[in-house]
Amino acid sequence: MDLEQTIVDKYRLEKRIGNGAFGDIYLARHLTTKQKFACKVEKVSEKHPQLKYEERVYHYLKGGKGIPTVYFYGEVGDYYCMVMDLLGRSLEDLFCFCNKKFSLKTVLMLGDQMLQRIEFVHINNFLHRDIKPDNFLMGNGKNSHILYIIDFGLAKRFVDPKTGEHIPYRDGKSLTGTARYASLNTHIGQEQARRDDIESIAFVMIYFLKGCLPWQGVSGDTKEEKYQKIKEKKIDTPITDLSKNLPSQFLKFFELVRNIGFEDTPDYVALRTLLAEMFTNKNFQNDFQYDWVIKANKMSKGRYHSLTNDNRKTKEFYQGKHHYKGIQSKSMERKGRKRAQDSGKFSTQA
Repeated sequence: MDLEQTIVDKYRLEKRIGNGAFGDIYLARHLTTKQKFACKVEKVSEKHPQLKYEERVYHYLKGGKGIPTVYFYGEVGDYYCMVMDLLGRSLEDLFCFCNKKFSLKTVLMLGDQMLQRIEFVHINNFLHRDIKPDNFLMGNGKNSHILYIIDFGLAKRFVDPKTGEHIPYRDGKSLTGTARYASLNTHIGQEQARRDDIESIAFVMIYFLKGCLPWQGVSGDTKEEKYQKIKEKKIDTPITDLSKNLPSQFLKFFELVRNIGFEDTPDYVALRTLLAEMFTNKNFQNDFQYDWVIKANKMSKGRYHSLTNDNRKTKEFYQGKHHYKGIQSKSMERKGRKRAQDSGKFSTQA
């Protein structure tokens, strides 16, 4: 898309900051206020368009905590454009920044927010169906401690808006979402339901704590063969192995999730309570001091030291030479500590 393109005489595209299977994302700036936004674009000629549907989902979720606001959607030349909040880095980016290992404290703070976000999506009768670290981003500025959920191109209503009834159970379905984090039921070919979004969150937490999942690295000559091998590995991996060497609450978490029926409403409170128990048992403070915040602050203290080959990439990351800026500042660190002192509770309520 032409970088000189203006959108409804309000926004000007500046540079591409990301891309995905369904289009590109550009940095846009408001012509009057100079405020920065993200602009997701998709060609009008796209054979399988997603953006219009995604914009409608954002409309239904409007106003929710951790849901980006959409400011404009429409046709601009040969493209459909959606202007929305510019967020910080994805959890996958931050995970790599932290050498692919998060502490228990960081995972619990993130896990609590992930459950809050997906509960809100479910309350509004949608399934996300593509839960993964890339689809959770941290906020910017005063909201840099808040986790946002994005990318609703694969979302689906699980309640018929006309009848109010839950969608019927079906099998023989093809895999929708990302194989690494998809639930076992999804691999088997069952129609997805709320339980499957929750199981994907559980896989994400294990990934963050252990650095990988047992089925990572599985290969195949075709995508279908690879998916089949991942499915077989998930079937052969008991939840006791997934939660091995972790607090016992993770096994209980998986047990709760695997016992949710197709039409059942997950017990979000019980799931978040398990995370809160671990948080309390470890005497953690809910100060929003995520691992990347601590690492960035350490780098800040020594950022004028000479660079070596080993720390050049993390140095550049801290300085913002990446497609999203989202490292929490020292002022946010102080605000986070004050919130912890004021609340004294685990739940972020973010």
